[in-house]
Amino acid sequence: MTRQEEILTGGGVNEVVRIGATVRRPVGPWTPAVHGLLGHLAARGFTGAPRAHGVDESGREILDFVPGVVGHYPAPGYVWHDTALRGLATLLRDYHDATAGFLPADGATWYFPAREPAEVICHGDVAPYNCVFRDGLPVAFIDFDTAHPAPRLWDVAYAAYRFVPLSSAVGGGELDGNGEAALPVAEQARRLRLLCDAYGLAAQDRRVLPEAVVERLHALVAFMRERAAAGSAAFAGHLADGHHELYLRDARHVAAHARQLRPE
Repeated sequence: MTRQEEILTGGGVNEVVRIGATVRRPVGPWTPAVHGLLGHLAARGFTGAPRAHGVDESGREILDFVPGVVGHYPAPGYVWHDTALRGLATLLRDYHDATAGFLPADGATWYFPAREPAEVICHGDVAPYNCVFRDGLPVAFIDFDTAHPAPRLWDVAYAAYRFVPLSSAVGGGELDGNGEAALPVAEQARRLRLLCDAYGLAAQDRRVLPEAVVERLHALVAFMRERAAAGSAAFAGHLADGHHELYLRDARHVAAHARQLRPE
């Protein structure tokens, strides 16, 4: 590492460094598809994502550094304000709409498998730790490694899980598995409706949103186990730390309260 490199905190899987106005990250088989997507977003005038600038001499991708504060857990209080939640939903809708018309190259590889109907290119990991805030409002998403074609609902479900958040208290306490306040179910339902309204989620998607959250969390756990079995030290570490147990517990919470949470 040169003296100009600054290691950025919060990377759960990859080591990410900043060099001046750029970020350098490890590449993967999905990188060409992601760079194509970022180029498409830039051409569409979407400003809520970094631009890609190829690969450096060390084989790392080069991306814009997006100034602001990333909402790493425990997140700043403003991350949980209603205004931030509305802003997040609007940013996500604008991102999804901007992906319309993007045609990946034949045989493009994605980090997550594509899901039908492939309405948009989902970000795949919409969470406070992948969102840049300025003046208390979300302005951009980062870390597009997990982008993949899928229904809008697939991304909205995970964003709802992370930003409402749809989590349960740990051990009968007041905090969830991320160290944030576990909200009463009624408050979760209110914030979920707020997110859906700000996004403009269709009625048919609202009816199945709690079930989509449960399915998304189970898919995440299955992916973690698959990657760990394939030799990923990072995902093996996540399993050892009990991250999968957190997701499965929260999935049971959402399933148990699906009727009350349904934002119709």
